[in-house]
Amino acid sequence: MTDNKIIPPNPLRSLFAPVRALFVGDASAGVLLILIAAAAMLAANSPLHEEYHTLFHGELFSADLFKLNTLHLWINDALMAIFFFVVGLEVKREWIEGQLSTNDQRKLPVLAAIAGMAVPALIYVSFVQAEDAEALMSGWAIPAATDIAFAMGVLGLLGNRVPSSLRLFLLTVAIVDDIGAVLVIAVFYTANLKLGYLALAAVVAAVMYALNRMKVASYWPYILLALVLWYFVLNSGIHATIAGVVAALMIPMVGPNDETMVEKMEHSLAPWSAYLIVPVFGFANAGVDFTGMGIDQVLAPLPLAIAAGLFLGKQVGIFAAIWGAEKVGFAVRPKGSNWPEVWGVSILCGIGFTMSLFIGELAFPGSRELIDEAKIGTLLGSLISAVVGFTILRMTTTHPDDDRSPYLGD
Repeated sequence: MTDNKIIPPNPLRSLFAPVRALFVGDASAGVLLILIAAAAMLAANSPLHEEYHTLFHGELFSADLFKLNTLHLWINDALMAIFFFVVGLEVKREWIEGQLSTNDQRKLPVLAAIAGMAVPALIYVSFVQAEDAEALMSGWAIPAATDIAFAMGVLGLLGNRVPSSLRLFLLTVAIVDDIGAVLVIAVFYTANLKLGYLALAAVVAAVMYALNRMKVASYWPYILLALVLWYFVLNSGIHATIAGVVAALMIPMVGPNDETMVEKMEHSLAPWSAYLIVPVFGFANAGVDFTGMGIDQVLAPLPLAIAAGLFLGKQVGIFAAIWGAEKVGFAVRPKGSNWPEVWGVSILCGIGFTMSLFIGELAFPGSRELIDEAKIGTLLGSLISAVVGFTILRMTTTHPDDDRSPYLGD
């Protein structure tokens, strides 16, 4: 028998519903990153700033014993390799059987991601050419990256007001963007190659590929070989996080019993990446000491170049690519979306927290002042992009989410 008793609404549930909404679904990881970034800046500017700096940059042992001799290096070179491993798994799954598996699905997000990386880099270069161009030029890739968790988190705060096609579009652009960022790190932020270690890394990758072709379903051989691969890549001169991507690409999509290995591994590691690894990285890298810092440093060429690249470059590049693609008939904008909504999502792509901070560390090794200025630019550009993008979408999106197929036009 059906119980038809009417349960009165709980006023406390209604009161705290908006708060709870911040920490469920797509919004939670992004909100967590916002809180972590704020906590890092508070710690760096509190009476505990010396302890904060010593915690991450104090030597654990001699560099002669092992090159990763600070907690900061372990986070950026080891822990972040797991983050890149998860990125690699996601890219492989999406490329083979997901939202990037056909040419029609790839056209628009790939075009938008390329434009969304090229235009910010050009804006950055134009800003730094007038002063200290040679010293600052290595940071051109900092504003070229989009943070998936942060951007999707802000989008998640809008609930079902944003059409599903636009949510999917933002996700796929960010995934392609990650592919580009990985390639940029591998090609442009690699120095002093050691061919012996590189050859050993290639041998390990070949063994993993052979296991893949044999559909070896056990995870342990891949995990152990991935650790060996990471060690060889770490010592080869290529940044160690690239090992995470390479190892992920060697994981079979399915095992001999049709077990979805990539998807299962990704789903197991993704929460650890989103709620532990990225927050730890953010707390270790987002802290900027503002003591003695004047407005001149905040408005220096480097922070302004990065902020302008993220806020202006991303929206101009991505929106222009979508508009141009539709005008020439190459592709159409996500189905059910209007141009103000497309513009709002293009602005959200200017949130570049994790990858931008990471590239900033690689771009200016040994210069704490430039790294701090790069952090200021990244945080400033990401904050403006988040607030403006959210505001535009909040004002222009009124229709509920739908299940219609994306990329099919109106």
